[in-house]
Amino acid sequence: MAGSSKLVIYAALAGNTLIAITKFIAAGVTGSSAMLSEGIHSSVDTLNQALLLLGLRQASRPPDATFPFGRGKEIYFYSFVVAILIFGVGAGVSAYEGIERLTNPHPVGDPTLNYLVLALSIVFEGAAWWLALREFTKTYGRRGLLRSISRSKNPILFVVLFEDSAALLGLLVALIGVSLAHLTGDSTWDGIAAIVIGGILASTAIWLAYETHGLLIGEGANATITAGVRGMVLAEPAIQRIGELATLHMGPDYILLTVSVDFVNSLSAADAEKVTARLDESIKAAFPRIKRVFIEIQDCGTG
Repeated sequence: MAGSSKLVIYAALAGNTLIAITKFIAAGVTGSSAMLSEGIHSSVDTLNQALLLLGLRQASRPPDATFPFGRGKEIYFYSFVVAILIFGVGAGVSAYEGIERLTNPHPVGDPTLNYLVLALSIVFEGAAWWLALREFTKTYGRRGLLRSISRSKNPILFVVLFEDSAALLGLLVALIGVSLAHLTGDSTWDGIAAIVIGGILASTAIWLAYETHGLLIGEGANATITAGVRGMVLAEPAIQRIGELATLHMGPDYILLTVSVDFVNSLSAADAEKVTARLDESIKAAFPRIKRVFIEIQDCGTG
């Protein structure tokens, strides 16, 4: 999964870097606020992809005395930082630029360069978006995009997918704004487009923050994994009942499992150890993302 994530990020990073440069050149030549907002948008996206790569690198570091369960949650932290950057920098500056254009209107220059840059950007962003969607669908199947996102424990793929979707929508808004300003001679449309782009970025940031929030503070494994583990534990003849079963994602591919069980009274300590070891091995084999299993022996009661 890490390889797919990096491929998507590298593709988006390369595309956004080139697109940002061309957008700023076009904004400088034509004086378009919508184009400047798009340049800022692409620059923020470029920085975001660099942060996601840093998050992947940090998350891959092995466990140590300070972080005995590894640093897999680094990915969640940097994904949350990306959401903050999109909101604070991308949305804030775009909205400000649009408001400034509305309060201090001035003619927009020849839009030919803007049209060319926007057309090329749509092609490049569309390619990056398709790659992100393909990798996301390959990883999480075809259960429906929103459902897959809510069940996804790897924010990298859906962060890039969100960014690319917002980028495509922003490009269409910029194209409409530039076209209306050109056709009507009224630069107000250019300012309105910049404000709408800011709104798109703000909405994207809020959604990203919402989706990464649970992962950052500690989200459990999905119901399929939990039910599967519960069935395996209860299938052991030596176990009477389960008291508590809890899971925690320490990273996209690292689940910690704790379960308290009540063994039959006639079971010896040596046999209990064998059952525990067998369960540990079988659970990890059935669910490879479960890396650590803690089985607590206790009287779980009759209720």
